[in-house]
Amino acid sequence: MKNLSAETWSLALCIAILPPIWAVLAPYLSVDVGAVALICAGLYVTNGNNLMDAPKITIGFLLGDLWGWLAVNVMQNSSWNADVTTFMTLFLLGGAAVIIAAMRSEIIHCPSWLCGWAITLTVLSPLEQGLQGSYAIQIAVAMAVGVWYVGAFLNAVQQCILRFTEGHISNNMTFAGRKSS
Repeated sequence: MKNLSAETWSLALCIAILPPIWAVLAPYLSVDVGAVALICAGLYVTNGNNLMDAPKITIGFLLGDLWGWLAVNVMQNSSWNADVTTFMTLFLLGGAAVIIAAMRSEIIHCPSWLCGWAITLTVLSPLEQGLQGSYAIQIAVAMAVGVWYVGAFLNAVQQCILRFTEGHISNNMTFAGRKSS
């Protein structure tokens, strides 16, 4: 069996504790789409856990949420053919998102905008129009929680654990029953 590193064990511990806290708290905060936070944290982590990028990733997600709400409302309220409306809405909003993000790349993360747009389209599409506004707000909250709590805060906690274990666990000792590497 492969020896697992202190990084793996500390990440496992953080993932086992922090996201479930959000999962339990989200419904009490009237957020029914708490799992959106996990998706958004995943994008934050794949971007390198870079805290300096967290604001622009958050802005991208929030713009994607707005884009998704706008797209769903345009598509549901159009009198045109549904296929034409869907194509034109996605064509225009998708192209505009990429162009706007490129023009303001210092404050907008394009991948999070597109990901946020897809998340919001997925969540809002099957809902009645009367629920879409409140769900768009819930999605925005979950997106921010994903970047800042499940992403940035979890990373900070993990780094603290690693700094603590560095001084207390040598390479020859075991960590949680396994040899640390």
